[in-house]
Amino acid sequence: MEILKIKGGARLNGTVKAAGAKNAMTKLLVASLLSDKKCTFYNVPNIGDVEVTVSLCQEIGMKVNWDREAGCMEVVTPELKTAYVPQRFSGSNRIPILMIGALLGRTDQDIIVPTVGGCAIGSRTVDFHIDALRKLGASIEYREMKREGAYFAHAHNGLKGTIIHLPYPSIGATENTILASVTARGMTVIKNAATEPEIIELILFLQKLGANIFYDVDRTICIQGTRRFYEVEHTVIPDRIEAASWGMAAIASKGKVFVEGAQHYNMITFLNKIREVGGGFDIKSNGIEFFYDGPLQGGLHLETDVHPGFMTDWQQPFVVLLTQASGSSVIHETVYENRFGYTEVLGSMGADITLFRQCLGGKECRFNAQSFCHSIIVKGATPLTGKEIKIPDLRAGFAYVMAALLGSGESTISGLHFLDRGYENLAGKLQNLGAEASRIKLEKNSSPTFEEIQKPSIPMVAEAQLA
Repeated sequence: MEILKIKGGARLNGTVKAAGAKNAMTKLLVASLLSDKKCTFYNVPNIGDVEVTVSLCQEIGMKVNWDREAGCMEVVTPELKTAYVPQRFSGSNRIPILMIGALLGRTDQDIIVPTVGGCAIGSRTVDFHIDALRKLGASIEYREMKREGAYFAHAHNGLKGTIIHLPYPSIGATENTILASVTARGMTVIKNAATEPEIIELILFLQKLGANIFYDVDRTICIQGTRRFYEVEHTVIPDRIEAASWGMAAIASKGKVFVEGAQHYNMITFLNKIREVGGGFDIKSNGIEFFYDGPLQGGLHLETDVHPGFMTDWQQPFVVLLTQASGSSVIHETVYENRFGYTEVLGSMGADITLFRQCLGGKECRFNAQSFCHSIIVKGATPLTGKEIKIPDLRAGFAYVMAALLGSGESTISGLHFLDRGYENLAGKLQNLGAEASRIKLEKNSSPTFEEIQKPSIPMVAEAQLA
């Protein structure tokens, strides 16, 4: 077991590089399974979710050469060894369900994937995925197995393009539908699709791979089916969530941090809110510099939304930022119904946060008149104190790290496997920015945790295997 110890009070100063986007790289790996051609990726993040996805893809036949230090990965899947994703990947992340869309056009076997996983931040139904894939001609059913359920899918008669209207612009459902449509006969039109930067990244990669694909301004994505593919070289976009995380930590700590690789275009909505609360930023040619620009002012109203709205994964550290702003601010979460569970720990550290079941905002919300606490009021500025903390999910994890940086005294943070899923070398980056932070491995005197048992090993693959 490892813990992160942080002594609060330091101002973050210096330069930090945003790693490649977790939510892009994991999906690109799955997309490469569509063909038997070599794909070379640059700016690959050395994080847990990529490790798990690599292991998953290797299980079904992918050959991988990953230079972690250089951030370069070569992959090729000449043939599928199996279309069965083992149950040990159940709950590891959200990637297994995307295997259905990627493999339907590549095999006549039954594709078997375990139930979905990820962070416990609310319901993530796969109904949208399944309904869309069925409209393309796939046969999908859920069956109970020995330990947990699994989805069985096949398309023995092939997939056929059609018009699909998603009830909600779900990122995962959009990705799954795109992947299946690439090898479907004819044209597929996806209406009300998600258009996040990571979706556009997937579209760009697939176009390089050989797909005839484009998107329109009204959330419409069109894919003309193909079976002709090419080798690809692709540089992964920087992670806009990590970039924003460092920006908020810099401002809240009254410091100045240049985030190399942060992209202005993909952070417009976030930057508007930073300016609204009184934080400073300066757009450079190769990144964004964030800095404290005087006392922070609350009185902010913020509603999370699908892109181009304010990203739900920016919300948690932004709440910590608001604890340092004078006045009351309102946040209305419209993407996930259970995303404010982390605020209880912030309250025990000194934050003044009140939860509401009502929609505190004008945006249409799926959780209206339900029993979910999906709105909060944050009152600041409040001093925070260090605490022993256990991380419940990835984005709450960075919020706790940020709170520990601001708090008086020392904080001890466990559950680091959540942070490792999305943040590369977090402790090292904190130290380089001047934080008093250290990652400590404790003596192992107990049985392994569930996460340690579930975490698959990633065998290194020789370069010769890619020939």
